[in-house]
Amino acid sequence: MTTTRTADATPLAPPADEPPGTRLPLARQQEVHHWFWTFVRGNSGRITAMLTLFGLALATGLVGPRLLGHLVESVQRSTTTWRVDMVALVLVAVLAVQALLTRAAQVQTTLLGEKVLAETRESFVRRVMRLPLGTVESVGTGDLLSRATSDVDRLNEGIRLAMPRILMAAVTLALTVVAMVLTSPLLSLLLLTGLPFAVFSTRWYRPRATRGYEELLKDEAEVLTSTHETVRGAASVEALGLARRRIDHHGSAVARVVRHRRRITGLQTVWYPSLDLATMVPMAFTLLAGGAAYRDGRVGLAEITAMVLYLQSLNGPLVELLSWTDELQVGSAALRRILGVERLPVERSDTGAVPTGRRIRLRGVRFGYDAGREVLHGIDLDIPPGGRIAVVGTSGAGKSTLGKLLAGVHHPTAGVLEIGDAPVSAMSIGTLRSEVALVTQENHVFAGSVRDNLTLPERRGPGGRTGPDDDTWGDEELWAALRTVGLEEWARKLPDGLDSPVATEETDVPTVTAQQIALARLLLADPHTLVLDEATALMEPTASRQVERSMAALLAGRSVISIVHRLDSVQDADLIAVMESGRIVELGSHHELLEKDGAYARLWRSWTAAGGGAEAGG
Repeated sequence: MTTTRTADATPLAPPADEPPGTRLPLARQQEVHHWFWTFVRGNSGRITAMLTLFGLALATGLVGPRLLGHLVESVQRSTTTWRVDMVALVLVAVLAVQALLTRAAQVQTTLLGEKVLAETRESFVRRVMRLPLGTVESVGTGDLLSRATSDVDRLNEGIRLAMPRILMAAVTLALTVVAMVLTSPLLSLLLLTGLPFAVFSTRWYRPRATRGYEELLKDEAEVLTSTHETVRGAASVEALGLARRRIDHHGSAVARVVRHRRRITGLQTVWYPSLDLATMVPMAFTLLAGGAAYRDGRVGLAEITAMVLYLQSLNGPLVELLSWTDELQVGSAALRRILGVERLPVERSDTGAVPTGRRIRLRGVRFGYDAGREVLHGIDLDIPPGGRIAVVGTSGAGKSTLGKLLAGVHHPTAGVLEIGDAPVSAMSIGTLRSEVALVTQENHVFAGSVRDNLTLPERRGPGGRTGPDDDTWGDEELWAALRTVGLEEWARKLPDGLDSPVATEETDVPTVTAQQIALARLLLADPHTLVLDEATALMEPTASRQVERSMAALLAGRSVISIVHRLDSVQDADLIAVMESGRIVELGSHHELLEKDGAYARLWRSWTAAGGGAEAGG
């Protein structure tokens, strides 16, 4: 079965009956906290190992300044060469042990980060795959892509890099301060002179940076959305001369990103120097006060040397603690965007209503993409089993929206839409997709084998899906499906037949072949109703005729609703529905509607006057 978004839905300039672009929601802080503690509980073993190794590495590193201070004082007292060599060897050993412990801790954090990266992406994709198609269409793929890629990468960086560095820096600061107090309680009081620079500058910077990062992520998603839309709609951009408009639109999105980055950089040019002053000012006071205290005999040279080294070593952890906390804020903002998808309702996955027949009935159906934008107004239509219905009308009349309602992409906001006396809105997504399929101009061929692409639909028996022993497709069934759509000869020529890879760099699939593969999938899925939204409209005439021949075999014995933009095939329809402004204004056969000399007759005369090449509607 094929259910894809039409090329016309690319929001270069949305038609009147297409959904307005909306943004995915953000998760609340409580949801972020719940995710974090769930993550900690689920990875407690690896987190404990990581913290233990980092703690041992830090404790080992704090021995260095004391040894170095002892070495300076020993040299001043004219100690022996042997003693100096021993102290130096111990210092080298301490540094080597610290390096090994740090390396082991970093391995644990990398493994933890990669696990989170994989689990988060998998969870995100699973959730997105359960979203209603209408929701996916309304938010656009750019926002989804940015959350699944760049936002997940930022979260990974926050866990793999920021979190261990923050913990390491915090423990380093705490242990260094303890070591300073134990070394010289008097000189350690001078640390208080640097606190105002760190505290007040951080309180000034943090709320401004948080807002800036949230805006930055939002606008980076807009850049990705703009790029994706322009590439997908390249043909329309070129045909309508929209290149300059798309360039300007993309340039505006990039300019907003640059503006946010400059604003954040401007904040940091004030914040980082303030953090440097938080350790430089105490160091200056320590040198002055330490010299005076040494002259009076209240402290020794070893204590002064160690204190200066400790103060010098404080700057790195302090800046790292606060700057990586800043990076963690970016990860937190990214996590809010990722978890925001969890707030969207998903499609029904339970049994739901089951149709008892194949007749499709619409009574008083209304639909709007939002409360103030109703697109369909009171649609009444009956489609008998095996019936052929063509839906025509001018651009923006609501044809594609009606097709998406029939295919279950959207549900009516009012009225009744039933298949076999069962409301479509009460059916599970699996049941609905087995009843109705939407066929459009776009059909995706996944990277993999021909077999992988054909066996995407579930194999079902007369009563629904068969048991576990019967849910695989046999080669004969796959070859029969390819034969029906005219692809058997193409597949036979492939090196490995059904197991040949397709959609890779070496084996690109032409558009017409991709459409035929999609039709073969539909044959295997075996829906009783097809909604055709100009599946061949974007193809060249030769390819279009080839696909139409393949489609003829697919349509046999099925109900067909054709969303028609060109009128060359409407004469074969059992019934033609003419739409204007979201309403069906005429209903009848081709000859009956011509005799009425109404809306359909005007469309027909316009189309024939243009030599059969004009579109009946967009």
